[in-house]
Amino acid sequence: MDKNFLFTSESVTEGHPDKVCDLIADTILDAAIKGDPASRIACEVCATTGMVMVMGEFTTSEYIDIPKLVRGVVTSIGYDDPTVGFDGKTCAVLTAIDEQSPDIAMGVSRAEEAREGAQNPADEIGAGDQGMMFGYACNETAELMPLPVMLAHGLTRRLTEARKAGELKYLRPDGKAQVTVAYEDGRPAYVDTVVVSTQHAPDVDEATLKRDVREKIIAKVVPKNLLRKDTKIHINPTGRFVIGGPAGDTGVTGRKIIVDTYGGMCPHGGGAFSGKDPTKVDRSASYYARYVCKNIVAAGLADRVQLQVAYAIGKASPVSINIDTFGTGRVDDARILAAVNKVFDFRPYSIIRALDLRSPIYATTTNYGHFGKPGLPWERTDKVDALKKEL
Repeated sequence: MDKNFLFTSESVTEGHPDKVCDLIADTILDAAIKGDPASRIACEVCATTGMVMVMGEFTTSEYIDIPKLVRGVVTSIGYDDPTVGFDGKTCAVLTAIDEQSPDIAMGVSRAEEAREGAQNPADEIGAGDQGMMFGYACNETAELMPLPVMLAHGLTRRLTEARKAGELKYLRPDGKAQVTVAYEDGRPAYVDTVVVSTQHAPDVDEATLKRDVREKIIAKVVPKNLLRKDTKIHINPTGRFVIGGPAGDTGVTGRKIIVDTYGGMCPHGGGAFSGKDPTKVDRSASYYARYVCKNIVAAGLADRVQLQVAYAIGKASPVSINIDTFGTGRVDDARILAAVNKVFDFRPYSIIRALDLRSPIYATTTNYGHFGKPGLPWERTDKVDALKKEL
């Protein structure tokens, strides 16, 4: 990539129909794990006008009142009025639930290594699927995340805050933001374009909405030093956004995988997060890869790093691990990878223990990105000294 370029990332509010589904799935997962930490959950949700459907494979000893959880999530987001097309109190809730396939369970409960005689407890749990996962970190922001996606998340979070606090009473739950950052010599220089689309009540005039979003949303999130006189700002560019949420567009879990990760700044293996218990490496290994990358950058070993890890279903150890610092490493990538292999254990059992992933934390991850938020265990930088010692 050329060192001078434009890069764009997007985010969506918690009222976006896909995010409604993600939050329902993660809330159900939390309920299962709270009662039975060993729960195996693969929860899929879809939502459309007047209806939510919950599907998947659940193996758990915990009773989950799915209709009650669904209605609680939907109303907490702000869909509590049938006149806007979606209401958690009255929407239909359909379920289609089965147990986890015994063929999958066999490989997860007892990994290939354990079946072949390995005695280490870390070799007991096999990966719940094949696939590749990516982690990423960079020193563009305090969170060690790419600037475009962090600004986009800030805008959508601020839309929700302004709506729920009553600052902009005409706002409704659905919304999107997009930020284009200009990079010069490989570093963020300024914001080239901002796009904000927010659902609203039909009686607010366009001029008022545009003024309020500029002053109370964009100005509160995007630092002044990143804005220029010629920064382009587009607010509700269609002119009207009254019909939104599941009434305007069917929602499905797992359709916002780039919003959930790094805004497109690094590749994506294709696996979604929400609704999946930690034996699914789509989720847990992606979290662990972020953990590794953040510690590498926090240790000053690179300005920017990407990690790929790949698994075979039913095997504990990954089939490959790759690191790329894009020429920003203080030492060779091969040496960093060797240190990573000594400090970190990528087997699912070890990942779950290291990050305490049997805890009901998943609903807190759903909105505004799974990375770059304080308090999440994969955002710790507690392996910096260990990495430095190895190098």
